Amino acid sequence: MDEQTKKLIAVGASVGANCHPCLEYHVGKALEFGIDRNEIMEAINMAKAVRQGAASSMDKLAMTLIQNRLPSTSGVNEACSCCS
Repeated sequence: MDEQTKKLIAVGASVGANCHPCLEYHVGKALEFGIDRNEIMEAINMAKAVRQGAASSMDKLAMTLIQNRLPSTSGVNEACSCCS
């Protein structure tokens, strides 16, 4: 994989991860590397579309859980790392 592709992936991953410092760093590096602003914008837009798809899926799961389950912890043995 060439360096330009790696830098564009890093930009997209930063957007997908919602990491402001990473995005600032990787956009800066992409510009230093001479990548066209339009190509960087394409990477950002692709990442936004992927992130929105994942958020939409989470929103649907949240609605399904609240509509189809009673509010209890039965059957739930462990929380994810953000809840502990």
